[in-house]
Amino acid sequence: MDLKLLAVFDEVYKTRSVSRAGENLGVAQSSISISLARLRRHFGDPLFVRTSEGMQPTPHATSLVAPVRQALELLRGITRQQAMFDPAKAQRTFRICMTDITHLVLLPALVNRLGDIAPGISVEITLISGQTPKMLESGEADLAVGFMPQLEAGFYQQKLFEQDFACVVRRNHPRVHSRLSQAMFKRENHALVTAIGTGHTLVEEELQRLGVKRNVALRLPNFLGIGGLVASTDLVVTVPRRVAETLARIADVKLLPPPFQLPVFAIKQHWHDRYQQDPANRWLRSVISDLFLE
Repeated sequence: MDLKLLAVFDEVYKTRSVSRAGENLGVAQSSISISLARLRRHFGDPLFVRTSEGMQPTPHATSLVAPVRQALELLRGITRQQAMFDPAKAQRTFRICMTDITHLVLLPALVNRLGDIAPGISVEITLISGQTPKMLESGEADLAVGFMPQLEAGFYQQKLFEQDFACVVRRNHPRVHSRLSQAMFKRENHALVTAIGTGHTLVEEELQRLGVKRNVALRLPNFLGIGGLVASTDLVVTVPRRVAETLARIADVKLLPPPFQLPVFAIKQHWHDRYQQDPANRWLRSVISDLFLE
């Protein structure tokens, strides 16, 4: 049934007149008559009978008026309802896919900000993986944040900041003091973090292009405990600068510029087209972007 027929039914019931119903609804009287004919066929009942006192409802029409008006009110409520999101009152969990870099750089600030402006909001973090595109498309994840060139096609994206690299060694390293020369870089043992989104492949490709070989003594799947590890050994680790700055705050290490020119890459947040206009997703994206504009 065309839902507009319900409005015709209700107006004829109220006015007891085909012409007045047309005037109130802003349609021609002939259109009201056509709508009544369709309603009669649908319900198998005359519904309204012409009398000296106007169009009087049949018993079946009288039994229909209450549910018809309930349906109309529901429809009006739906059409009046706008998609809104009030972070101060919301009670929900956002799932964000992150790389290790984002985990270290963004997460503490994000948790603190949400605690201030949206106390009912919680966050669940999952690592970037091959399933991330499907999770964003299905809504299983709200955002993906980090260095993820594989997500750029088919997804919206916003650059949060650009990132270069720094070398990190323990503060009292016996051979590396205020600078790290090319000879030192080649001679010292290195730790290599191979997690997705760390940009390590950019470093590897550039060193290979320059013909530089380094002694990789340790390969790690993530940054877990890397600060304490470097502070307790003579290893050198080359990491994104913001990660290096974080390590320098929490561990007894120092950061030095690499002796070679290394690439710069962008950290972005990514989301699927389905959630481009979603108020909750838009709010979360704005919170994250604001953290890097301060």
